Amino acid sequence: MILIKNGRIIDPSTKRDEVLDIVIKENKIEKIGKFPITSEYKSIIDATGSVVAPGLIDVHVHFRDPGFTHKEDIESGSLSAAKGGFTTVICMANTNPIVDNEETLQYIKQKAEKSPINVLQVGSITKGFKGEKLVDMEKLKACGAVGFSDDGLPITNADIVLHAMNKANELDLPLSFHEEDPSLITCAGINEGEISEKLGIVGASNAAEDVMVARDCMLAIKSGAKINIQHISSRVSVEVVRVAKSLGANVYAEATPHHFTLTQDDVLKYRTNAKMNPPLRTVDDKYSIIEGLQDDTIEIIATDHAPHTEEEKNTELTKAPSGIVGLETSLGLGVTNLVRKGHLSIMKLIEKMTINPANLYNLDSGCIKEGKIADLVIFNPNEKYIVSEFASKSSNSPFIGETLYGKIKYTICRGKVVFEDIEEN
Repeated sequence: MILIKNGRIIDPSTKRDEVLDIVIKENKIEKIGKFPITSEYKSIIDATGSVVAPGLIDVHVHFRDPGFTHKEDIESGSLSAAKGGFTTVICMANTNPIVDNEETLQYIKQKAEKSPINVLQVGSITKGFKGEKLVDMEKLKACGAVGFSDDGLPITNADIVLHAMNKANELDLPLSFHEEDPSLITCAGINEGEISEKLGIVGASNAAEDVMVARDCMLAIKSGAKINIQHISSRVSVEVVRVAKSLGANVYAEATPHHFTLTQDDVLKYRTNAKMNPPLRTVDDKYSIIEGLQDDTIEIIATDHAPHTEEEKNTELTKAPSGIVGLETSLGLGVTNLVRKGHLSIMKLIEKMTINPANLYNLDSGCIKEGKIADLVIFNPNEKYIVSEFASKSSNSPFIGETLYGKIKYTICRGKVVFEDIEEN
């Protein structure tokens, strides 16, 4: 058994916020309360001064397995997630081969069984990401798919999207959408605006996102499907989601730490490590995202963890792939830029990284309750650390060298310690 002593338990599912102990027996939370230290415990964790929260859940990661394992694989991605406090991740389907068939899904499931954390997988919405023909959602659900997404590419055919929503609604599974109309993008990854003009680049207009968010929100109202707007980046898109919710749409939205932390100006400083789809936008867009997080227009914080090699990123801005790694800096960026700046309470931050993601994907996790699986993260919200080495295979991050608050001390998944801050001992 494990005894966690004197931690500040914050559980958004019950609104619990108090200093208590937790006893873990085998893989479950045995009891919560105040307990003496005795010899019956195999391990005792002193959580004094730290927050004990549900294990973090990321609904948007790329582990690149199969097909691009030189960038990341399920093993390295899992270690990166554990170091970042995540006990559950949901992988996107843009692998090689694409997860549009049972064989590829079975391969991922078998590798995930060896992972120290919970690695779940979505299937693609369309065959081959071509946006033309739906996958067999029923078969993929039976094989273990927890939802569907063509993330990385938009689906331009509205009729295909509506049929996908109707089927997903029937299966009670969510659809997650990458919202960028390619006809409105000249150079992906860089916002069309003042900075792109300085660089001599015609970038990606916010309208490319806005028109597709508006379309899919309206289709969600018609179909009744549960959908997720991925990595929202535009002020207008945030407002569209807000209106759609008021009209009855069952729509979630997710924001990345880089979109609530950085702006298009940071492209000049970080170059290719500030290139992502959708791009970093204006200060106005950034604060609209923060406002959306505050009023729950945006319920979820997700990393869009996108590993690339140094060689791929060390090239011209227009040629480099988009995306950054995010699992190991997500909580720290939230604590530093949202909680410490007064935008969100620590309770609200944890809610957007635990129970809300669990609710989107119908997961029986994201909470701290007796009898539940012991997935927990222990972190000190007041302890600083410098972002340096990554457990990921890749290190394409603009945050290297930055000082963040919220140092993770332990990550516990299924009752086992899967990450421990070695500097503590």
